[in-house]
This record gives sequence, structure tokens and C-alpha cells, in this order.
Amino acid sequence: MKGKKQATRKTILLVSLLLFPVTLNYFSPYLIINGAFEGVLAGSALIFLSMLVFSVLLDRFFCGYLCPAGSIQEVCTGINAKPTKPGLNRVKWGIWLPWFGAIIAGFIAAGGIKKVNPLYMTESGISVAEPRAYFIYLPVIFLVLILALTVGKRAFCHAGCWMAPFMIIGSEIGEKINSSRLGLRKENEDCIACGVCTKACPMSLNVQQMVQTDRLYNRECILCSSCEGSCPKKVLLVRFGRR
Repeated sequence: MKGKKQATRKTILLVSLLLFPVTLNYFSPYLIINGAFEGVLAGSALIFLSMLVFSVLLDRFFCGYLCPAGSIQEVCTGINAKPTKPGLNRVKWGIWLPWFGAIIAGFIAAGGIKKVNPLYMTESGISVAEPRAYFIYLPVIFLVLILALTVGKRAFCHAGCWMAPFMIIGSEIGEKINSSRLGLRKENEDCIACGVCTKACPMSLNVQQMVQTDRLYNRECILCSSCEGSCPKKVLLVRFGRR
């Protein structure tokens, strides 16, 4: 059953990657800034706001099940399974903060939000609709590939993702208010400290330590259930509930 769960998850990730030429602009960090300076709330802005809101209940479920970049990186794990270093997580905040500041500055300069346009600069609804669009699409794919192949497991998630901070903020809010939310739970006390869960984690988290210290919330956890499926004692389960 748990093997089937991972197969389903990876199939959904693969579909999201195949759809990436369609959805690219809806994840674009550039279009949201460009739209901001015109007073337009673009499609990517709506997606990022949705990520923030839904992560209060679903944490980083998107990263584990729906992210096109996640699909690429999990394939690369078969080539480079080197764990990423925890300090790498700070890099994405160094990118995100000035970028987010530029968005706010753009809307201020434009006099606020004047229009909501989900199809901003994507009139056909398809992101890669003409040959020149590949000059954006291919470098994005190349960046994700290079980081995964040279730095380690899901390196782009740790260092380069501009979407992750929105979900981290939402998940931190959910954790603080202790809402009933999707999360990693310990189902029993049978942990034998085998370390299999830590090896299985695509985000390079020390899951064994999280279990033994009863600190199962980690802002970098993507709720992929890899640790759940690998645990020989069935200690872990991703489900809804309060801590």
C-alpha cells in the first residue's frame, strides 16, 4: 500500500513536469514583478498567494506532490543522492526577500493593484506557446538539473526556490495556531534508530532525530511520505491532526 502511495505521488509529479510548458508562467517570478509595476496582479501572484493560504492547512504538500521542479530533482537523486547541507536553506531567503521587496515597490510605484489578470502575458493560456519562450523554459530546467546533479538532493528546493518561502510562512502560521493540519505524526514508540527514514528523505532531513526528540515539524519537510514508507516499524504517518 505504501509503495503504491509513492508510485502515485511520483506519477503526479511526472504529470506536473509534462505540463510545465503550459504552467511555467503561473510560477514565474519575473511576471509578478513586471505586473506589479503596471499595477496588475498576475497569475503567478495568485498562485503564490494560494500557496501561502493553503499551506496553513497543507504545509508543503505542493512541493512533495505537484511541483514540476520536484519531479526533475527526484529523478536526479538516482544519479546524485548526496544529502544537502542545512545551511543551504538560507540561500533561498537571500533571493526571496529582495525579490519580494521589488514586488511591493512595484505596486507602490503603480499606485496599488489596479487589475487582476490571471493570464497576464499569457494570453493563450499556454506559457511556452512560441519558440522564443524556450529561452526561458530551458534555462529554468537547466538550473534545476545542475543544482540537483552537483549539489545534492533537491538542492533547488533548498537554495533557489522562490515559492518555498510562501509555503514556509503559511506552515509556520499553521504551526503557531496549532490548527488541525496535514503533517508528519508518530504513530507508536517502536523506533529502533535504524536511520532508514533519514536516508529515504529527499529533503536531507534527520528524520530519525526528529522522531527521537518528538519534534516532527520541520519547515523543510515536504510531506512526501518517503520516511513513512521506509520505516520497518511503521512509526511514522502523514495525516491530518494537531500536534
